[in-house]
Amino acid sequence: MFKGLKSLVSRFGKKPQVVKAVVRSRPVKPRPVKKAREVAPAPIITQEFRQRELKLVKLLEQAGQREKEIERRASALSEKEKYLDNREQTVTGREKELSQRSNEAEELRKKQLATLERIAALTRGEARESLTKAVEKELITWQAKKIEEVKEAIKANEEELSQEILSECLRHGVTDYVAGYTVSSVELANENVKGKIIGREGRNIRAFEKATGVELELDETNEVRLSSFDSLRREIAKIALQKLVRDGRIQPSRIEEVVAQTKTQMDKILLEEGKKICQAVGVYHLPVEIIKTIGSFKYRFSYGQNLAVHTIEETKMGVAVAQELKADVKVVRLGCLLHDIGKVITDEDGSHIETGVSFLKQFNFPPKVLACVEEHHEDKPFSCIESSIVWIVDAASGSRPGARYQAHEEYLKRMTKIEEIVRSNSGVADVAAYQAGREIRVVVEPEKVSDDQLTVLINKIGRQLDEEAKWAGQIKITGIREVRVQSTVVAKNRN
Repeated sequence: MFKGLKSLVSRFGKKPQVVKAVVRSRPVKPRPVKKAREVAPAPIITQEFRQRELKLVKLLEQAGQREKEIERRASALSEKEKYLDNREQTVTGREKELSQRSNEAEELRKKQLATLERIAALTRGEARESLTKAVEKELITWQAKKIEEVKEAIKANEEELSQEILSECLRHGVTDYVAGYTVSSVELANENVKGKIIGREGRNIRAFEKATGVELELDETNEVRLSSFDSLRREIAKIALQKLVRDGRIQPSRIEEVVAQTKTQMDKILLEEGKKICQAVGVYHLPVEIIKTIGSFKYRFSYGQNLAVHTIEETKMGVAVAQELKADVKVVRLGCLLHDIGKVITDEDGSHIETGVSFLKQFNFPPKVLACVEEHHEDKPFSCIESSIVWIVDAASGSRPGARYQAHEEYLKRMTKIEEIVRSNSGVADVAAYQAGREIRVVVEPEKVSDDQLTVLINKIGRQLDEEAKWAGQIKITGIREVRVQSTVVAKNRN
């Protein structure tokens, strides 16, 4: 290739030959002169050839440098190849040497094992078994010792640890759920509304107290207080009064109509209250009947402690304890929420535990949840750690200072007993106790009790209360017999 380039350069590098014209002596006739074609001057062609020549020279120089670089690299590769060949021979020799030494070591090990077996009179398997047994025996002794040490450490610190866990969990049990005890209140817009509630000569307020069994108290402020020991009765009266105030039509017939409607809407109210309680403890997707039953917790008290407040408080503490002890949090959450559900089921006989378990079995709750409900009063031995947690937090919520007070529970029992004594008489349609039992209103059925019989009945009720209620003081008993006659007249078409 390089030789061809050189010949090309030599060929184009020669100077152009100049041909000289020969002048003839004989005369020449003049010919018409033709215009010759315009030819580029020779100096321009020569300059172009020179430029090409310089480029070719540069290419030759570069090609020579590359040729030298290739020869240098080829020489280096050759040296590396020789080095690698020598290294390969060395490694092969070492591998052979190591293989030979490994074989010698294996033969020596076999000879030593055979010598040991002959000296100890044991085979290899027997020696392994004997050594394993000795190690296991030593490990069992060590484990037993460590277990005893851990037990002693736990016993020394168990009271402190339990107090720490419970105190931390009690902090989680703080709840902002508000429950009314014996008094509810309704705010009024102005004095005119208060006058409508009282009515002419107090007929509206008497009709309201008769229909609801709740006592109304009005003072100088724009607030009406509703007083009753029965929380459910008081809630019905509160909702009915709020409806009447919004409607503006407050009269005896309208009062009875609104109270009756409110009583029929209590299922919806209980469902809403049940949802609030379930959301407060983080439980969702329960059956509707269960949620409505839980809603009744708001209107149930145990030794003065509202059942809804107690349930929320206990569930939050139970979840915290379960997390500390690595127990099943879901089971503890449901167990705490449902443990007292039997207290609001009044149409079945038996203890609240038996009633609650029987009710929950209808909805296929897990066995552990049923065990939590069944064992939360230690009526049966604990079958799982979750039921013991429910028992602990139930006791913690109920026994803390200020949670319960006996006076309120005795008050509820006394008022309930007074109403039960009055209702046991034939012809009594409804009864309501006011003023902590010092005033009782008895509504009779006019078809069964006449005016003369009403007087006898009231005296009989007074004697019963004196004998059975063990009441010290004065009781005012008011008997109400009301006869209503309704008639509907259809107008005739008159032309």
